[in-house]
Amino acid sequence: MDIYSSKLSPAVDFVAGALLLVIAVLSIVGNLLVLIMAFKRSSQMKPPELLSVNLAVTDLGAAVFMYPLSVASAWSHRWLGGDSTCKYYGLVGFFFGVASMMTLTMMAVVRFIVSLSLHSPKEKISRRSVKLLCLWTWLCALLWASFPLLGWGRYGPEPFGISCTLAWGEMKEEGFYFVISLFTFNFLGPSIVILFCYFGLVVKLYISYRSLDNNQQVSNIIKMHRRLLTIAVLISLGFIVAWSPYAMVSLWSVFRSSELIPPEVSMLPCLFAKSSTVYNPLIYYIFSNTFKREVKQLCGRANACHASNPANNISENVIYLVCDGSRLDKTEKVSDKEVERAQEDKSSF
Repeated sequence: MDIYSSKLSPAVDFVAGALLLVIAVLSIVGNLLVLIMAFKRSSQMKPPELLSVNLAVTDLGAAVFMYPLSVASAWSHRWLGGDSTCKYYGLVGFFFGVASMMTLTMMAVVRFIVSLSLHSPKEKISRRSVKLLCLWTWLCALLWASFPLLGWGRYGPEPFGISCTLAWGEMKEEGFYFVISLFTFNFLGPSIVILFCYFGLVVKLYISYRSLDNNQQVSNIIKMHRRLLTIAVLISLGFIVAWSPYAMVSLWSVFRSSELIPPEVSMLPCLFAKSSTVYNPLIYYIFSNTFKREVKQLCGRANACHASNPANNISENVIYLVCDGSRLDKTEKVSDKEVERAQEDKSSF
């Protein structure tokens, strides 16, 4: 039987192609918006925001260079192009997947570093350092994606026939250590680092919040950090949750047999994993007032965006999870003056 023919019914192939097309369109539009916002305010961008740009590039790259071929293959009821396009698709998918995971890990580490103080993070990490971190994510992804081409691991078609990835079922022996290394260094290890960084931040914010008096203006800053931490956790959690079912099915194929899993069942984790490229812009839009306002202005809905923020509201940057230090300093000065006035009024009585 042709290994590149679909193992699914034509109806299922059509539905899978349609779903993937929707995912591709949403991913391209959403991540392009993130990049446009970054370009519009590039001169004001803080160093950590470059990691969000890097993450948007990885998601956009996957949507542009992978999904159209998979959609066309689904609607053709067979994988198009044979061995050459299968290796291309597997390499590109592995490359962008590792780059995304490494970027999320760096985001968690940097977020932890810049949040050690409740003030501006610009003294904590430089733009050059963040650029080197971004470069490291791409070099790491390129290295791992090249291993199967060099003989350590291999690329091949998915069990359902209309997509390609690492040939999990064919690496039971010669590629076994590659699989173990892959999951250790590119999924399990980064997930643990992300978990510890964000758990540490939760503890830090809890302790800081409990140590404050209710009338202190800085409590607003902690609330902002807490909201931004929620965004960061959702972004990382979205990627890990989306890829976890696929990781478990892949490991099952290595330790057991992919033949025990019906093609329709093995396709669902693959589609769910591909949906991870949609979540980040959606999370920014739902939870970041600044990003939402910028998107509405870009779409011509400027009249809906002129509501002024309260004087005691701390502004966050558009696409990354840091507070605006300049606004923060101004707010703290204003609040200090308000406290002094209140004390003077009390003494006058």
